[in-house]
Amino acid sequence: MPHTPEPDDEGLDPVPPPHLVFYVEQALLGALLLDPHRVDEASGIGPDSFSTAAHAAIYRAITSLPRPDVAEHAKNTRWLDRVLAAAREQARGLPPSYLHTLVQVCPWPRHAPAYARMVEAEHARRRLQAAAERLVHTVHDVSLTHPVQTVLTEADALTKVVDDIAHRFPPRAGALPRANTSAPPATPNTVEAVEEEKILLATATAYPSDIASVRWLLPDDLILPLHAGLWQCLTALDRRNEPVDPVTVLWEAQQRGLMEDASDPGDVLRMLAEPAASVEHWGERALQRSLLATAEHTARRIEAYAGDRANTPFQLVVGARRALADVTSVRVRWRHSTKATPPLQRRLEATTRARPPTTRAPLADRSTRATR
Repeated sequence: MPHTPEPDDEGLDPVPPPHLVFYVEQALLGALLLDPHRVDEASGIGPDSFSTAAHAAIYRAITSLPRPDVAEHAKNTRWLDRVLAAAREQARGLPPSYLHTLVQVCPWPRHAPAYARMVEAEHARRRLQAAAERLVHTVHDVSLTHPVQTVLTEADALTKVVDDIAHRFPPRAGALPRANTSAPPATPNTVEAVEEEKILLATATAYPSDIASVRWLLPDDLILPLHAGLWQCLTALDRRNEPVDPVTVLWEAQQRGLMEDASDPGDVLRMLAEPAASVEHWGERALQRSLLATAEHTARRIEAYAGDRANTPFQLVVGARRALADVTSVRVRWRHSTKATPPLQRRLEATTRARPPTTRAPLADRSTRATR
């Protein structure tokens, strides 16, 4: 097999050796050059399935040219010359000796279907990795006018790639990907997110009757543990139909152990006393951040799976589908949030300063709640 030459210049890093699939592609192309009639047996691949432009050009030439007569092909190299000429139209630097190298390194031409399946599997891995990378890039694209819709569209494109791989490589029961792949945490705009979460909590405290309209917002959607815990306190008080104001929320937080991290009760009280706009508006903002963070985390998990060449296509399908289920879950809640209030009304609420904070008496709302 051809080796990778070392660079002549001192101080340069050595060229990394080709991946295993490079040699698999060589074996497949050598088999097809020796016996062109085996092209029909090497199904499921195309020129874009190969890892190098030269291999893609050779495969395109092999499959596009008329197949030679078997007896004639065994006597001379005329068909190989035509393949070389056609391949050079796409890969001009292709040396004439390379086709002979391919023929020499092929162990058994009759194994062409097995080689083709290996090439197809590696191509599936590259496709999955590229789709996941596009999703990460889309999440971080600050120029998008409608980031959520665009990210969800890219997530759908990633799902289609997974479905296509599953069609070619049906997943097997229990074929989980290797578990030592960990995705890095998402990195949202922490300063902006923290400030908006504070306003969300204060506004929900001032207008507890609006908490029921944002049931689609979960504690995990908030980035700070303290904020997530305070949201749990608010929803718990609302669910129990108890009075909601900064003091009752803080007391509930203490009962849940949230104040054991040395949080200053005075700071929390001041934070809960500064509402603005509407609960729906800030809740939707928090959910949007959660959706984008979930999409990025999912994409990076799939990137990690696809980056591990020990994972088979069967394992990649199972792992990718499990990861994409997280996006589906938050997408459902996003649809509920955007359908709950008409867009025009949400815009008006977002630009209107909230009224002075009010508290809710438990008996005043109990009869109303019973009719919901």
